[in-house]
Amino acid sequence: MAREKLGRNACGTLLIVDAQSVKNTETAKSKGYDAGKKISGIKRHIAVDTQGFPHAVAVSTAEVTDRKDALQALRRGKAQLHRVQSLLADGGYVDAPFAQEVRELLGEHVTVQIAKRNELHAFQVIPKRWIVERSFAWLEKSRNLAFLGILLERL
Repeated sequence: MAREKLGRNACGTLLIVDAQSVKNTETAKSKGYDAGKKISGIKRHIAVDTQGFPHAVAVSTAEVTDRKDALQALRRGKAQLHRVQSLLADGGYVDAPFAQEVRELLGEHVTVQIAKRNELHAFQVIPKRWIVERSFAWLEKSRNLAFLGILLERL
């Protein structure tokens, strides 16, 4: 509805995916260890449009790979993602099977673009990547994310 109020289609044509590992409480029934970031907790995966609105979400234990749970999030939101033409991700998603699985889920017409920091040779803001980071910041500010994890476990 928010996109339609802005005069846009309900589903965008570009999705930006990312994951964020965060510590969770000691009372949580599920948590894992993300060795890359040295965090014991959970991992949140989101796919947002160019406005920063989430279209696909998944929450897992921290040891789950970004690629695996991004695909899980896309599977959950598949019915609403019929207009997607392109998916933008960072270097954590670089994998030919990942791109192929995205195309199998969303359609062969979907292009998967990987923005690699190591090819920039200097600090630069990667175009469109800041949008998903801003969405994570919005979520972090809301502080009601414990309920998101509980809801997703029940689905």
